[in-house]
Amino acid sequence: MPSQEWAGQFHLCTNGGNHVDLNDVALFVQVVRAGSFAEAGRRLGMPPSTASRRVQLLEAALGTRLMQRTTRRLVLTDAGNNFYAESADQIDALLRVAGQVTNDSAQIAGRIRVAAPVDFFNWFPAQAVAQFISEHPRVRLEFELNDARVDLLGEGIDIAMRGGDRDPSLLARKLGTSYQTLVASPGYLAAHGVPAQPADLSAHHCITSPSHGGPRTTWRLGGVGNQAAIIEVDGPFQANTASAQLEGALAGLGIALLPAALSAAHVDAGRLKEVLPDYTSGAIGVHFVYHSRRQLPRAVSAFIEFAANTIKEMGLMEIDKRPEKSLPKGK
Repeated sequence: MPSQEWAGQFHLCTNGGNHVDLNDVALFVQVVRAGSFAEAGRRLGMPPSTASRRVQLLEAALGTRLMQRTTRRLVLTDAGNNFYAESADQIDALLRVAGQVTNDSAQIAGRIRVAAPVDFFNWFPAQAVAQFISEHPRVRLEFELNDARVDLLGEGIDIAMRGGDRDPSLLARKLGTSYQTLVASPGYLAAHGVPAQPADLSAHHCITSPSHGGPRTTWRLGGVGNQAAIIEVDGPFQANTASAQLEGALAGLGIALLPAALSAAHVDAGRLKEVLPDYTSGAIGVHFVYHSRRQLPRAVSAFIEFAANTIKEMGLMEIDKRPEKSLPKGK
């Protein structure tokens, strides 16, 4: 038997100029089935007087008496019998549909579209995504990998991973803090020497993003106890993604300024070496951003929680070990 949970699920409708509240129609059906206002009130968790008053409001809206009230029982009028016969099945159908919608919204299911940097799966394990899908087989995960900032609404994105300044129009869940370090292959350093100070970088092959404002790129570096530095750098190899710059560094094409989360495994394995390890690009917050917490699908909120916990538990952004000085502002 439906409980009071159905209350508020139905909007007003118009009948001959009078407004009929479908909540009151549903209540009327329950009163008829219960046989009394007292029993209906007990089943629905409301005072009998409230149930009686709302049926009276329904009668007023319809302009006819639906039931005769006696001290012992309720007796339907002819109009009441007809109204019950016509409305009971339809109210039951509406309740079933409402129940299905409620159940679906309570389940972790549906499509989740995630925007993330191109190098996301270079450091976030795909096996973790496999685990999430295994736990929630009705979820479909779609990743849009792009280093550019996407329009969440325009491109139908549920969650975007972003670093740096936050968009005040979006809600955010912090994932960690990122910074960039200078790295190069042992072969490059053996051939070209190891910079002793930031100014030396200007004489080296440096791997950067394509510069549309001129041949050289500006790197801003700082570190604990060190003078913040602004250096103009250039090199024969440029690429617009961190993943491509990493491959260039591994190939000995120059010194790259890369996210620590991306280069750390290669440094640990000896494929890359840190250059000027006391200098970094400065710490930036990394967040999942999304439009609204209100009515956020359970699948989306579940993935946000899962990914954030995975990043924390695996130490993928354990990089707060280097406190940073404030870096110089951009020109």
